[in-house]
Amino acid sequence: MIPANGAKSEVYVEKITGNPNHLMLTRIILLLLVVISAASSCGDSQNKLSPLSPDATILAFGDSLTYGTGANNGQNYPSQLAKLTTLKVINEGIPGELSINGLARLPALLDKHNPDLLILIHGGNDILRKHSRIELKQNILKMILISQQHDVEVILLGVPEPGIFLKSAAVYKEISEETSTVAELTLLAVILGDHSLKSDISHPNAKGYLTLAEGIAIFLKKHGALAE
Repeated sequence: MIPANGAKSEVYVEKITGNPNHLMLTRIILLLLVVISAASSCGDSQNKLSPLSPDATILAFGDSLTYGTGANNGQNYPSQLAKLTTLKVINEGIPGELSINGLARLPALLDKHNPDLLILIHGGNDILRKHSRIELKQNILKMILISQQHDVEVILLGVPEPGIFLKSAAVYKEISEETSTVAELTLLAVILGDHSLKSDISHPNAKGYLTLAEGIAIFLKKHGALAE
């Protein structure tokens, strides 16, 4: 969702130009960052997730990053996460959606799908269009509250700010801390900062979405939702 300008996240990963193994090395580094990020927060019991049963349903909710803009059908991250976990992962991403519209859409989807877990990636369009951060924060806070009222656990992924060195917008960390929501704040920033993992300036390609799915799967394992 956010222009990357060829930059890296707050955890800087140097571009290995000219190296044919660059893509593989980059993906390995990204996944290691996810492991480190998850391990650093797992000591807090509030950051543990309930184990997902084999018949569990995951609702992937968001905008174009969830829908899979920039990749072919079946190459979006929810589809690839379903293959990695053998769980049912429902893709409810709408390209271009603002957080206020996502908030209005979410309750009916929770009633319809009755998921065990919600993966929330939202707010990138608000940031890109320079909408109010206060309203963005309130909308995502309400999404999490509504999910909790439906007894659905949430993991939140931070969407990066535009800039030279990409990093998750500060609002996502604030939301995580205020709601004790499990959050991954590095993965998207690094993916969107690497040209080899992008289809255009704003979206991952198939390899980028696969990396996102792999990172989420590792994150779920480290937080107890999936078996190691």
